[in-house]
Amino acid sequence: MAGRGGKQALQHLHRLRVSSSVGDGAVRASHARYSVSTATGVPLAETTEAETVESTSAGRKKLLVLGGSGYVGTHVCKEALSKGISVASLSRSGRPGVAEPWSQDVEWIKGDLFHPSNWRNELSDVSAVISCVGGFGSNQQMQKINGVANVQAIRAAADAGVERFVFVSAHDFGLPSFVMRGYYAGKRTAEDELLQKFPYSGVILRPGFIHGIRQVGTYKLPLNIIGSPLELVFKNLKAASQVPVVGKLLVPPVKVVTVAKVAVKSAMDNSVPPGVMDVWGIMRLGGDL
Repeated sequence: MAGRGGKQALQHLHRLRVSSSVGDGAVRASHARYSVSTATGVPLAETTEAETVESTSAGRKKLLVLGGSGYVGTHVCKEALSKGISVASLSRSGRPGVAEPWSQDVEWIKGDLFHPSNWRNELSDVSAVISCVGGFGSNQQMQKINGVANVQAIRAAADAGVERFVFVSAHDFGLPSFVMRGYYAGKRTAEDELLQKFPYSGVILRPGFIHGIRQVGTYKLPLNIIGSPLELVFKNLKAASQVPVVGKLLVPPVKVVTVAKVAVKSAMDNSVPPGVMDVWGIMRLGGDL
């Protein structure tokens, strides 16, 4: 019993050291020294030393939205602006084809994620990044857009000392492996990279069908006509979503404004824990449950 207690105490000390090193951007490392009783195996005394350094992103307040001119990205930009956050957007098209007043308050940057050397300097005053980058096409194209492009962005942000990174990924509906293989493979590749580069401040959102008003050229597609009633039905079927095989298909659609709200909160609020947030977690944090 004494040996077991000693092991638990040592594990507790280890957790204290880890939390000290990652819980505050100004703390880089801590070292604990302790002696152990040979009779009980329990630490008798400990002293902790923390080395404090300046955070590489101290004083930064700007949010960079990757793919900010797209469907989810524009809602993320609007949500961040409503919170008084300085917003920049990076995309291949730069400024979107919208003339809404809010767009005048965004810094629109034209850039290609596949060539980070051309836009890396834009990260110098950025505290958090939200990636809404994704797309469809052939398996090779989807792997490149959803995977490689986001991996490049994650690495560039980590190298620049950005504090937090949020990736809008996708729920796994459990479809056969040959269905949109490149899409899901790309998303998971980016997720793995994020968990490696931002283990304590990276958040992965996995919404299913995202509904709302989607602007396509001069047309507006009311995706909420389908999404809203399905959301009302499926959000009360959480138990059914745990059923093997078919359960993954029974997750509720999520409002695009909810995804945007949760993405911004996850990027700017250190109390949001790192890791994967599923559909239910998104709806709960967004106030839809």
